[in-house]
Amino acid sequence: MDMVGKYTLRVAAGAIAALLAFSAPASGQRSSLTMLDQLDAGRWELRVRDSGNAAERLCVSNGRRFIQLRHPEVSCDRLVVEDGPSEVTVQYTCRGQGYGRTSIRRETSRLVQIESQGIRNGLPFEFSAEARRVGDCST
Repeated sequence: MDMVGKYTLRVAAGAIAALLAFSAPASGQRSSLTMLDQLDAGRWELRVRDSGNAAERLCVSNGRRFIQLRHPEVSCDRLVVEDGPSEVTVQYTCRGQGYGRTSIRRETSRLVQIESQGIRNGLPFEFSAEARRVGDCST
């Protein structure tokens, strides 16, 4: 290999090493989703817009419950796309059961707006909803 080829190879190897050095910490970082942890626990009423269905009531111990409304009680891999002080977006994949992408915007610790879409058991879903805390959970 001539000098130009060796130099090009070294530059390429250096660029790849730098790329790996800077991308490794980012891929290993976990997002905190603090905004969801700041929502009040209790009974929440979920009203899906334009559905004509009655409001659904949920007992929510943690705001993270809103991420997988169409895949409840399923263990899914999650990727945090946005993690801001008043809005989060999370993509998730549930092996063999589908996937989804949910954005949650906090208006107060007792009121959030939710947009979600994905696939559940082979069928698509998409909804926009408002969730409001309405009281304590009954045991």
